Amino acid sequence: MMKKRVVVALGGNAILDGDASAEAQQANIEKTVAYLLNFIQNGDELVIAHGNGPQVGNLILQQAASDSEENPAMPLDAAVAMTQGSIGYWLQNALDNALAAHHIDREVATVLTQIIVDKQDDAFLNPTKPIGPFLSEAEVKTAAANNKAFRFIEDSGRGFRRVVPSPKPLAIKESKVIANLVSEAVITIACGGGGIPIYQDGDSYQGIEAVIDKDSAAERLAADIDADILIILTGVDNVYVNFNKPNQQKLGHVTSEELRVWAGEGQFPPGSMLPKVEAAIDFVERTGKQAIITSLENLQHPEEGTVISKASHTVS
Repeated sequence: MMKKRVVVALGGNAILDGDASAEAQQANIEKTVAYLLNFIQNGDELVIAHGNGPQVGNLILQQAASDSEENPAMPLDAAVAMTQGSIGYWLQNALDNALAAHHIDREVATVLTQIIVDKQDDAFLNPTKPIGPFLSEAEVKTAAANNKAFRFIEDSGRGFRRVVPSPKPLAIKESKVIANLVSEAVITIACGGGGIPIYQDGDSYQGIEAVIDKDSAAERLAADIDADILIILTGVDNVYVNFNKPNQQKLGHVTSEELRVWAGEGQFPPGSMLPKVEAAIDFVERTGKQAIITSLENLQHPEEGTVISKASHTVS
């Protein structure tokens, strides 16, 4: 198989799936890396983007619980940087160990990635990005009472979660650095947690409180570094229309135009599948290349997932 430049977007929920301990998250990352080895063994230039919704939400709750004049809570952009660093460290460590075990001579690097956003983005007036743990109705009442500035929504039938602003990425400040690393065959971890949101203020950059959608950031990065393919991971092997209904339909090879029509019909939940679909459409229409939405477990046969292109054809 010809080697490719591949960007894989990994969800934060795949890393934290109930047990929030460092040990459990590291164990999940080790399982994830086992699936990514297929790309590395093929000689592909691999970039890994990852989410941090559960992790940054947990960190913010911890910060709020211990907030004091002597030990003040950090702002959201700093919390994104902190979780970007911790998850990047776990991923880098697991990759290093897997490479050594398989006698593969490749380097791994984590890039602390800043994403430039528009300070006037409407997202700051309408928080929509779920972060943190899923809460019951009783738990969310307690959390809302203890943190009056927090906003919560019901998330896809799985419980309540805090929501924060999620502005669109305009540019990735470190995209040239990442492209240079990838060109040198360095396995690169970037855009962790969607990247640290910053905005331009004259000749300087300032952090701003938000969490950028990691699929949107991964799409922007994939386009910037001229990736051959964008793979967005989710909890199911394929995207569906009429999901969980008697007439549900699994999507195999589809065009971005078809996917856009289904999205316009409200087929994809805003808090889960819709951002992935939108990112895939954007990448395909921006670059003319292919995007795939599938599960981690399906990575050995990604062509069996939902493959999106501008014209119907199979993955080469």
